[in-house]
Amino acid sequence: MNIFTKSLVVVISSLFVSQVSNAQEGIAVYQDYLTDNYYLIHPSMAGIANCAKVRLTARQQWFGEKDAPALQTASFNTSISERSGIGFVAFNDRNGYHKQAGAKVTYAHHITFSRSDYDLNKLSFGISGGMVNSQLDQSEWGNGVFDPSVNGAELKYNYFNVDIGASYHYLDFYAHGTVKNVITSDREIYSQIESDNLRKYIVSAGYVFAKNRGYRSYRDQGFSWEPSMLFQYTEQTQEKMLDVNLKMYKEFANGQFFAGVSYRTMFEGAEYMENNSDVKKQNYHSVSPLLGVKFKQIMVGYTYSHQFGEIGFAKGGFHQLTLGFNFLCKESNYKCNCPSVNF
Repeated sequence: MNIFTKSLVVVISSLFVSQVSNAQEGIAVYQDYLTDNYYLIHPSMAGIANCAKVRLTARQQWFGEKDAPALQTASFNTSISERSGIGFVAFNDRNGYHKQAGAKVTYAHHITFSRSDYDLNKLSFGISGGMVNSQLDQSEWGNGVFDPSVNGAELKYNYFNVDIGASYHYLDFYAHGTVKNVITSDREIYSQIESDNLRKYIVSAGYVFAKNRGYRSYRDQGFSWEPSMLFQYTEQTQEKMLDVNLKMYKEFANGQFFAGVSYRTMFEGAEYMENNSDVKKQNYHSVSPLLGVKFKQIMVGYTYSHQFGEIGFAKGGFHQLTLGFNFLCKESNYKCNCPSVNF
């Protein structure tokens, strides 16, 4: 792959996948949160479940293309008391000549309003803080003859970021709100005038429908359905993105099968020229089917994302695998269809 082609990978990924932009945000939000991984984007979810959770994810775009975007994450969260939870996230993100790696720690506080041990009515607050290392490898770009800002070096920059969020669970309903990168960071990896505003706002909500409500029947009944949505807004670029999701659960002895689909759209589009004369505009649209299985304390999930539109770098889609381990599980008495709380 030549330099132009590698640069094209970065540009298209930036425009249509929002993985790299003017404001590097840490971990990009993909549909892996639907594979029992809400803590990855919402710090207030740390320690809310009845089990300690480990989640490992691997995402690969455009198989067969060298230096195509790839992301790996590792997260852990658990309760440390009836009202407190902690968590840890590490990630490694590669996209062409750009790389990011980082880690953050989380504390969450949970306030229970339940009338008894059977009713789920809980308000949670969370805060995460961590470091991110950004790198831009210019070693194959030449010596700056055509661009004085290119010096042929590998540029590195470290910055600190903070995320805050809140969650509310009431029986089968849930809602989350998170602000990522609340504290602005001064970075000069691309230029001396790049914005230090990295803030992104995320809101999500959903409800689980089942024939018979109640935790005991939830484990014994046939199917349950979970419609949900997730909205993202990036402050500096004013980009808006919406996910509309539908997920199905089927319980069986010692485990659970789930499947679903997510539709993602961006409200802004990118202009392109067709036939060297006509200027057209294309918005980002994708559909992501997902499926997974939980057996005892192990969870495996797979997500495939397919992008629509006339303009794209490659025909291949985006593959993401999630592997989960639960331990230190406690019996839950909540009578609700709430899979993120009751494993």
